[in-house]
Amino acid sequence: MKLSWSDVTPQWMYLNRRAFMAGSAAALALGGQAQAQALTARPSPLSTDEAPNSFEEITNYNNFYEFGTGKDDPARNAAALTTDPWSVEITGLVERPGRYGVEDLAPENALEERIYRLRCVEAWLMVVPWIGVPLASVLNRAGLRPSAKYVEFETLLRPEEMPGQRRPILDWPYREGLRIDEAMHPLTILATGLYGQAMPNQNGAPIRLVVPWKYGFKSIKSIVRINLREDQPMNTWQQMQPGEYGFYANVNPQVDHPRWSQATHRRIGAGLFAGREPTLMFNGYADQVASLYAGMDLRVNY
Repeated sequence: MKLSWSDVTPQWMYLNRRAFMAGSAAALALGGQAQAQALTARPSPLSTDEAPNSFEEITNYNNFYEFGTGKDDPARNAAALTTDPWSVEITGLVERPGRYGVEDLAPENALEERIYRLRCVEAWLMVVPWIGVPLASVLNRAGLRPSAKYVEFETLLRPEEMPGQRRPILDWPYREGLRIDEAMHPLTILATGLYGQAMPNQNGAPIRLVVPWKYGFKSIKSIVRINLREDQPMNTWQQMQPGEYGFYANVNPQVDHPRWSQATHRRIGAGLFAGREPTLMFNGYADQVASLYAGMDLRVNY
């Protein structure tokens, strides 16, 4: 059963024309996978004032193992992904479970532009102008039950369109999870676009999670299921390599990956001779999120 939510929030017509034009040109340069769909979004005070990376950088340098392990594999292989129609199943400890369309989860009159830092566990960083809605608004409308302590996410399983899934690189489908207070935090969003247009396939179309104070692999792409549960879920990378990837995956320069330092990172697009930058605790969002982890040993809860 597909459900629909009536949303009466007044629409604030906002369009970043410069970003949209840049994004449209880049989409054509990528081979014209689809005509760019413009999205209107209100600016957010939660955005960073750092300059975003270019559309070309954001869409041609990313990890999406469902399309291959190379940084340019997603851009090369994602055009075949069918994203319309699409629904997300909300299950578990909610009052209104069911299948919801992307337009119901993130109606255009509720969209915000969130310019966030994105720090990868591989020690690189870029700045992305996402478009989306707070995850809290979706969970509240689904009717969270008091017993819900965690939220689990699942990516599409479609090996005929996602060639990386034809190999046992990971245990497919990809899964991620958050604690409820993390999921309900104002910084956590479900994104349906970037740079003024609908989300490109290689970046997680049509809907993905964005949690800016955590390493990028936590921000699961192409979501088809959101499950509310009482017990902590097992995430894909945590299951595969628990000594390297924990449940929380908070950006922490004081806790190195077993095979490399997390104290610094390189900024994508900074130039061949740019030096490495110091990594900030919680990726620069400590003022907003550090209280979530008060009293926790973040070396143990990595």
